[in-house]
Amino acid sequence: MNALRLALDWTPNINHIGFFVALENDEYEKLGIDLLITDPSTDNYELTPAKKLENGETDIVLCPTESLISYRTKSTPFPMMSIGTVYQRDISAIAVLGSSGITSPNQLDSTHYASYEARYEDAIVAQMIKNDGGKGEFDISYPPKLDIWEGLLQGKSDATWIFLNWEALQAKARGIHIECFAMDDYQVPYSYSPMIAVNETSLKSSRDLYQKFMQASRAGFEFCAANPLEAAGILKKYLPSHDEDINLVEAIEISAKYYFDESGTWGVMKPQVVDDFLAWLKEKGLESSPLRASDVIW
Repeated sequence: MNALRLALDWTPNINHIGFFVALENDEYEKLGIDLLITDPSTDNYELTPAKKLENGETDIVLCPTESLISYRTKSTPFPMMSIGTVYQRDISAIAVLGSSGITSPNQLDSTHYASYEARYEDAIVAQMIKNDGGKGEFDISYPPKLDIWEGLLQGKSDATWIFLNWEALQAKARGIHIECFAMDDYQVPYSYSPMIAVNETSLKSSRDLYQKFMQASRAGFEFCAANPLEAAGILKKYLPSHDEDINLVEAIEISAKYYFDESGTWGVMKPQVVDDFLAWLKEKGLESSPLRASDVIW
């Protein structure tokens, strides 16, 4: 058996379901992989998954496109390479409480945004506001990452970034109305998140192993789309207790709409999507490197 370590980008949630399903269904074991899945709750997000990859503490990570750009372009570059994506399109949004009265991004001027401190995040939100006719001027705080969503629900901030297939359903389960603003609706060509990334050096030496990892993972996500009720039962065993009230079948049904490309294949990335995001970053003065999709996509 070949041991592989997968570091999730968050505590177990709907974005990770296919990996847990593949693990429970022995898809990795069938291909000779002994997979260990870890998540940020083990160190309260002291280190990002990308940093763990750079440190050699894991073999595969989930992360947004920004992480690949950051690690490829920092002063001492680290060769992160994406081998796949969970979703074909962006499934995230900026969220505010319905009780706030905010109904459009331009009203986020002079509000308090709780940031995950991801590269470009604050600038992306500012540009969304500007694209909607606002000034893009707001207050920013950087709370502990695992506290940000609850902080919004408690009124400690006015807005933050969420996933429409998870936090939005968590709010719904609690009877809390939220308003969501998707990037695509405000001319922000956001890229893939989460991507599945590895060390390019390891990829070159163990290409077949990583191909098998993607094959097994694909089987897991395909199972979720075809068997949402059974897949929900598998994921529920891994969820933190505060997430148990979410309608998992609904979360799977929303997510499955984003799983597959036009040919019905899971995990495939389009270089143009990444290049469009890079071009937008350069146009807005947020990135100056000559990086292209071919540099970060397997």
